[in-house]
Amino acid sequence: MHVSTTTWVLTIAVMAIVLIIDIVVIGRRPHEPTMRECAVAISVFIGLAGAFGVGIWVVSGGDYAGQFFAGWITEYTLSIDNLFVFIIIMGALDVPRKYQQTALLVGIILALVFRGMFIAVGAALINEFSWIFYLFGAFLVYTAIGQARQSDNEDGGDNATLRFVRTRLPFSDQFDGTKLFTRENGKRLATPMLLVILALGTTDLLFALDSIPAIFGLTNEPYLVFTANVFALMGLRQLYFLIGGLLTRLVYLHYGLAIILAFIGLKLVFHAMHVNELPFLNGGEPIHWAPEIGIATSLIVIAATIVVTTAASLLRTRSLERQAVQRQAVQRQAVEQQAGDQPRSG
Repeated sequence: MHVSTTTWVLTIAVMAIVLIIDIVVIGRRPHEPTMRECAVAISVFIGLAGAFGVGIWVVSGGDYAGQFFAGWITEYTLSIDNLFVFIIIMGALDVPRKYQQTALLVGIILALVFRGMFIAVGAALINEFSWIFYLFGAFLVYTAIGQARQSDNEDGGDNATLRFVRTRLPFSDQFDGTKLFTRENGKRLATPMLLVILALGTTDLLFALDSIPAIFGLTNEPYLVFTANVFALMGLRQLYFLIGGLLTRLVYLHYGLAIILAFIGLKLVFHAMHVNELPFLNGGEPIHWAPEIGIATSLIVIAATIVVTTAASLLRTRSLERQAVQRQAVQRQAVEQQAGDQPRSG
């Protein structure tokens, strides 16, 4: 796939314009977006991603379009997992709802910067060292195991970076709009918003370590890797407000992510075996018996995993809610019966 410098420049320019418009609009009036506002924005971003994929199909063929859609769907699913942590961070740091949109926007910009750097490094490593696919694959399988064992106990973003900053900077207890620093009694103090930005930024950095190897397992084209990440992140802010309360119902999402990451990890290992150059494996020759997993198979596995885990999650939470209602009814009936059995005073 040949992507000209002009195409790269135009893509980055359009992305920058969208972000600048977002910054200007939110900066002018920090607020909690309405459900309608979120739904419209997400529909637009999904429509743009679909149109972009169709454009790739027309210009470069169905295989590259399939790689884009597989990468975009995978990154979007991994981004939804980010939202769980974002909700915990916002709650732990008591961020007012009207300022959360600004914090998320800055977090998304940081994510784009981090992922852009990782994409450049990953592409350079892949071009120079084919064995890097072994490392990427092993890392994804390891990450998948961690996802499957994921605990509900999170640290609320109170990581080493935040602890270090807290001990080095004087902080105010109050937010001053969306400012990172404020003045109290003539002293310059950092606001809690600075902690929020740092928490979101470091979280994005950790998530990028998982997502970039995952998408390189679906496409080796840096342009497709970059654009899939951009489209996955652009609707994340609105998605946070639209389905934030529903995320707790996706109780099996981490299992679905574990399956997807493990699948892509094995796909990377098999691909590494096909282009093997390590002298201690098969004498440095390609290992031809390893299966080559096509992009169509990848799309089917990813889509099926998302559908099954989402459906299973909703069925499970519905069952738990029904059981909770039944228990409450039994308890209420027992209390009423106990009250009726008490002797009445004459």
